[in-house]
Amino acid sequence: MNVSRRSSKEQPITVPRVKETLERIGEEQLDQFQRRTLDYALKFSKVDTDDAEALAKKLIQDYELKEEEAVPIINCMPESIEEIRVFFLGGRRIMETSKLKGILALLDQYRKKE
Repeated sequence: MNVSRRSSKEQPITVPRVKETLERIGEEQLDQFQRRTLDYALKFSKVDTDDAEALAKKLIQDYELKEEEAVPIINCMPESIEEIRVFFLGGRRIMETSKLKGILALLDQYRKKE
C-alpha cells in the first residue's frame, strides 16, 4: 500500500492576508466557517495586506523578531509599550524599552487612520 504523505508546515498568517485570500475565493464559494472567518477578518483587519507584509519584514529585519512574534503583533496592532510587552511575556525573551518604543513608532506609521 503506497500512501503519499504531504508535509504540512504551520505558518503564521496575518488577518489582512486571510481577508484577501477569502475575498479572492468569493463569498458565494465559502462554507459557513470560512464566511465567519471572513466576517472576522473584515471587522478586525487593522492594516492592508501589503502594509502587513512590509511591516512584518521590518519587524523581522530591524527588531530581530521571529515571524511567529511579528504576525500576532501586526494582527493586534498594540497602541502602547505595555501592550507590546504582552507578546513577549510567555518566552524567555526580554525586549529593551528602546526597541519597544521603536516597534510602537513603526506600528504607528502603518496604523489605519479611522
